[in-house]
Amino acid sequence: MRIGTGANSSLSALFCLLLAPTALATEVGVVGLFPGKAVVVVDGGAPRTLSVGNHQGSVRLIAADQETATLEFDGKRHRLAIGQHATSSDGNRGGQSISLTADGRGHFFTTGTINGATVRFLVDTGASVVSLGAADARRANVDLSKAEPGMTMTANGPAQVWRVRLNSVRVGDVTLRNVDAAVHGVDLPIALLGMSFLNRMEMKRDGETMTLRQRY
Repeated sequence: MRIGTGANSSLSALFCLLLAPTALATEVGVVGLFPGKAVVVVDGGAPRTLSVGNHQGSVRLIAADQETATLEFDGKRHRLAIGQHATSSDGNRGGQSISLTADGRGHFFTTGTINGATVRFLVDTGASVVSLGAADARRANVDLSKAEPGMTMTANGPAQVWRVRLNSVRVGDVTLRNVDAAVHGVDLPIALLGMSFLNRMEMKRDGETMTLRQRY
């Protein structure tokens, strides 16, 4: 009887392990933004419009404006722009990741922050450092008083820049500290997310989707 009881206990434990839920990733993408509302796609399903405070399954919309949406799922908050995706799970996910979708010309745009100020980025693997214009630098409170002057080549020829180190650059859930950058003396239509940021990421492209995973 004791042997039989032990065998039954072992089988019961095995069945419990087999029936235990697996930690699955939740994937959320933002496909539309409005003040107080966001259109989201959860795990590849149909787009759903959520108002602030509402949820779809385990995904809840915390805040939304015309630039980004803040969503909470799997115990974490994620700030996403249109075209961005975030994936998380209860398991070991490694570094934070960002998913971007190319526009019609194959360019990857995203909204992020520099020193907490909102900035529109173009992912540019040809730029050695993050580059931003004078107006973006002022909004981000970038101090040029001790910056090193230099020159860089642009499509319009040589241009003067100031080499700085940014306190923080954030895209999606990824925040990097002490990022080398160049501030131009004139305004730029968009900031360039250059290799001083991208070198610290693992980059993977699959068709029109680029995934960046933080390495360090």
